[in-house]
Amino acid sequence: MGFFFGLALGIVVGLAVIVGFVKCENARSQRRSELAATIAAFARMTVEDFRKLLPPQYCPSWVVFSHRQKVSWLNAHLAKIWPYVNEAASELIKTSVEPVLEQYRPIILASLKFSKFTLGTVAPEFTGVSIIEDEGSGVTMELEMQWDGNQSIILDINTLVGVSLPVQVKNIGFTGVFRLIFKPLVDEFPGFGAVSFSLRQKKNLDFTLKVIGGDISTIPGLYDAIEGTIRDAVEDSITWPVRKVIPILPGDYDDLELKPEGVLEVKLVQAKELTNKDIIGKSDPYAELYIRPLRDRIKTSKTINNDLNPIWNEHFEFIVEDASTQHLVVKVFDAEGLQSADLIGCARISLSELQPGKVKDVWLNLVKDLEVQRDNKNRGQVHLELLYYPFGRENGFSNPFAPDNMTSLEKLLESSAKGIEVPDNENTFAQKRKEVIVRGVLSVTVISAEDLPPADMMGKADPYVVLIMKKTENKNKTRVVNDNLNPVWNQTFDFVVEDGLHDMLIVEVWDHDTFGKDYMGRCIMTLTRVILEGEVKDRYQLDGAKSGYLNLQLKWLPQPIYRDH
Repeated sequence: MGFFFGLALGIVVGLAVIVGFVKCENARSQRRSELAATIAAFARMTVEDFRKLLPPQYCPSWVVFSHRQKVSWLNAHLAKIWPYVNEAASELIKTSVEPVLEQYRPIILASLKFSKFTLGTVAPEFTGVSIIEDEGSGVTMELEMQWDGNQSIILDINTLVGVSLPVQVKNIGFTGVFRLIFKPLVDEFPGFGAVSFSLRQKKNLDFTLKVIGGDISTIPGLYDAIEGTIRDAVEDSITWPVRKVIPILPGDYDDLELKPEGVLEVKLVQAKELTNKDIIGKSDPYAELYIRPLRDRIKTSKTINNDLNPIWNEHFEFIVEDASTQHLVVKVFDAEGLQSADLIGCARISLSELQPGKVKDVWLNLVKDLEVQRDNKNRGQVHLELLYYPFGRENGFSNPFAPDNMTSLEKLLESSAKGIEVPDNENTFAQKRKEVIVRGVLSVTVISAEDLPPADMMGKADPYVVLIMKKTENKNKTRVVNDNLNPVWNQTFDFVVEDGLHDMLIVEVWDHDTFGKDYMGRCIMTLTRVILEGEVKDRYQLDGAKSGYLNLQLKWLPQPIYRDH
């Protein structure tokens, strides 16, 4: 009996496998036919069809923007004249870049110069061009370029110990956007007074380094040092907002040169829900911030050990050269001691989004790569306070480069407290700093809470609020409101704050129990806004809770003092 049952079961299973295989093959054949039909349909599509079908971020720029066109004619002519361009431009680039290389030369090297520099026989390829009008005062042309050439570049490197190394820069791959500015427009031939050129956007720059007749890895740290020097040289010599001005007609073109436009004050407040990069314990996060990725302009925060919700509350200042196009970039890393740090995530914000003289409070989502359009993974958020001050404002706010050289935020706080305007002087940035200590009384009214998460078995909570000044750890707390998820307190507390610019207010919500207490969430805020505005009434979302808001009113009574720094 068992034999016949096994035989029948085997036949059924075998037939099921055969039927399943046939259905699978039929489905694959159908998908291939559909894919072939789709590809044929794509081949028949026009540019207008692509614009209707695909979002702008997935199309080439000459498809997305009607004013940007393909430039096959330019590539054809450039290929013909490239041998002459190579001969003329190689020496010019070599002489202009060498001083920048020397400026960023690593301390382990005695000298760093080009022994050979040619652009090769393969011309770059331009993939698009656009014309941007500059309010009648000039014309800007932007050229998209990609270049996988056969350049011949050899660096002559001398180390401090007297060893000479010829290092070849090879396998250079580059994509980016070059900008040409024809300005000012004049009524003489050729119609403009000067031409400015710059690398408007560096999308990708890859290269490798090789010691001729040797191995570069024999000297630890040499590869990274030279690579960083080359990238810094490119960034500082030609990358926007740096620009090279070539006069065409006689005249004064100082206004076209690169000049600082203002100062960006950044307060790195905190981060939350960071991705854990450690197998044992938690990440040790720190942040790097920059507008231009030069080594002497990158600011680094302190490291917070074993914390995925770090609070930094650190203040940084950056020079802004073009607020309309520059970005602030924040990168959060996990410190690994002597090993290289792991990137947790990065974010950026355009300076054009900032209103001059107004504090902007933002939470930025961290992503893996700033150039990737879509990144749905939650890597955490970073909290910033931003204040942009252009030079020469005549609206009652102080100029960042005043004689005593306080930071822009400190100058603003001082002038707000005194009710006076600080005189402008942009040429005394290097003088001794005098730091303002923003002392005063902070009055906090805890008005109410809304939609708190339930903490009891009956779906209710007995909430109360604890207020903490971070630097002094002074605490106050409200009364307990029983069985209520929308409690009303209307209680006011006063704190004497000795250094408002660097202190923080932490507001925690707890559920009161007979034999203990349960944490429900918190709000963390700097005092910048209330110091500047005098009084703030707002609704704050609870961090670390599924739901809930706090309604708070803050008032500031200033009592500033000063000290030499």
